Amino acid sequence: MQTIVLEEPGRLSVRHTPAPNAPAAGEALVRVRRVGVCGTDIHAYGGRQPFFTYPRILGHELGVEVVAVGADVDHVQPGDRCAVEPYIHCGRCAACRVGKTNCCANLVCLGVHGDGGMREQIVVPAAKLHPSDRLSCDQLALVETLGIGKHAVDRAGCQPGQTVAIVGLGPIGLTAVQFALLAGARVVAIDTSPARCAKAVGLYPGIQTLQVHPERGTVEQWLALHDELPPIVFNATGHRGSMQESFGLTGHGGTLVFIGLVTGQIAFDDPDFHRKELTLMSSRNATAADFCEIIEAMESGRIDIRPWITHRAAAADWPSVFDGWLEPSADLLKGVVCFDDANA
Repeated sequence: MQTIVLEEPGRLSVRHTPAPNAPAAGEALVRVRRVGVCGTDIHAYGGRQPFFTYPRILGHELGVEVVAVGADVDHVQPGDRCAVEPYIHCGRCAACRVGKTNCCANLVCLGVHGDGGMREQIVVPAAKLHPSDRLSCDQLALVETLGIGKHAVDRAGCQPGQTVAIVGLGPIGLTAVQFALLAGARVVAIDTSPARCAKAVGLYPGIQTLQVHPERGTVEQWLALHDELPPIVFNATGHRGSMQESFGLTGHGGTLVFIGLVTGQIAFDDPDFHRKELTLMSSRNATAADFCEIIEAMESGRIDIRPWITHRAAAADWPSVFDGWLEPSADLLKGVVCFDDANA
């Protein structure tokens, strides 16, 4: 079968690999229809992704169709379209025992810690499949993306009418915008890029944006427009300087949530941190409950992620066009790799 492998930073290849074995008990064999390309894949391609080794089959944002199921599987059947929850947890560690499977101590994420779905077929634990008879494979492939923002917003406990700042308007920042709005919050979206600010408003006309200038501090620019600092700040930049600055941006008694990840250490001013009595949170991945709630919201029309897809390519073509997607002029928001008819 056709399989795309990231051999080393900057080099993708198309290999022909054996088809998977039949699924065992509790497993399902699925045909991969769509694979979303995310920041993790881009960082791995550039040699900047933590916890990563080469060669690796990428692909953890998957829209699939069930081909066969093993024994003891009854919630999906052949022909079902599904999103895949790619976080394979152990079920035994302290986090798993309290339901925090998203941060399992022994977590293996498909396409990151282990091989993923950039191939025609793959066997996965059937419990990680979330079916929908109403969503397309394009939509199902992006459920995982949305889960990152949903999980972060839920952790922060956003309340209706509350002002929240979301720093970094790449795809993950935009997922936080989506779910902060669904929670009823007033969103101020922050980025250094005028194009990203414009795109955010185009997708979500009800938000405010703040394009910050690097030569001036974000806190100073915020206070020029607002009387108070925000009670909740999400930072989705993965940029050390921005993440450290967000301690100052968060208001007294507030909560700072790091969605983005940076390799290395983050420093902050401890007296200011204590003076404000800040709550600092990280947010990692999503849970099965997040996936189910996202699919329901998409089916009901409360979320429409289809306008996010700006690029698509057939699987055989993707290694040759991917560099072009990464050019600034390409204006990539979300790319999708198709292992079948691109119009399906």
